[in-house]
Amino acid sequence: MSNTTFSGPVRSENGFAIVSKNATTGVISNRARHTGTTKDSNRYYLEENFERLPAINAYLTGSETKDWGSISDDTELEEDVTVTGAALGDVAVAAMGVDTVAAQITASVTAADTVTVVISNVSGSAIDLASATLTVRVFKTGTVSFSKNQNFEVSGTNMTTALVTRNADRAGIIVTTAGADQDQAILTSHADSGQTAWTGTVWGTENQVEWECSLNPNAIDNQWWWAGLKLTHVPESATDANQAYFTFGTDNDNSGTSLTDFTKLHFIHSIANTDYISQLPITVAANTTYHLRIKIDSDRKATIFVNGIQYNVTGTAGATGGTAVTVGSSKTAALTDDIDLIPSIGIEANAGAAELLDVHYTSISRIIYE
Repeated sequence: MSNTTFSGPVRSENGFAIVSKNATTGVISNRARHTGTTKDSNRYYLEENFERLPAINAYLTGSETKDWGSISDDTELEEDVTVTGAALGDVAVAAMGVDTVAAQITASVTAADTVTVVISNVSGSAIDLASATLTVRVFKTGTVSFSKNQNFEVSGTNMTTALVTRNADRAGIIVTTAGADQDQAILTSHADSGQTAWTGTVWGTENQVEWECSLNPNAIDNQWWWAGLKLTHVPESATDANQAYFTFGTDNDNSGTSLTDFTKLHFIHSIANTDYISQLPITVAANTTYHLRIKIDSDRKATIFVNGIQYNVTGTAGATGGTAVTVGSSKTAALTDDIDLIPSIGIEANAGAAELLDVHYTSISRIIYE
């Protein structure tokens, strides 16, 4: 088709698509991101391109009930509080659950798992604070800076902030497991209350949620990775009664999900504890980008897309194996009503070696009001 010039605005009821056509098969792929330049004013959009690296959750917490007794003027008292995971060099703050009058409270990590809290009376006379909760927060080195991502954090078995890096050859970030069997690198929205709309907004099955991400497995060896909408941040399908996510595993080790073809990409959805496993006709390859998309409609039925191509979803229940599906437009049955799902992307090692996953971006949207 030749180029066409319009003298007035071009309108569409269902948005615009950027497409590619396979020269051999003629298959049309939709390359548009659902958070593109043309957005629906009736929807709320979030997009994360990882301009800043995610880190381990910013702080650790410890507390105890403390009665300091009477504190003479110009006197300091100390109390050690256990904060598991605290290390020398971390930043610590402390607070009492009552008015401290003119007393000053400071805190510092003095040994592994130990924070020393110092209260100083500079009021000019003795004070006696009521018994209250003494709370300590420890901010891990490298997580309190504004250089770290405020929307997403990393977690998982033996995961550390240092295992989130950039790839000079690809946009986005790399999450890497620590190197032992069953180590995990999980990318999730920040868990702290009120910090990010990714967590503060409800992504319910009744909210017509659309989720997508772009990722790239560095290698295909001894791994299990997943991406989509779940109730928890683990790869096992049996853990969540309601979910909709893509997954790939090279074997059934550690997965908690029994597949039969370890070369294919799968889509798993669960409705009130009944699992459905769709085996897509996609052989997962190393150093290949996969644009994954899940769209839940007003009837709570989900459709799936990979690299802009829509695939059928199985209606055959079963927690093992997987039912082969083809390119098509079938949907899931209606998902359970009023279930708040969580965006989650992760990789787990199935053997004693580090596993890497490139994540380029992720986005999500919903209708503004149910």
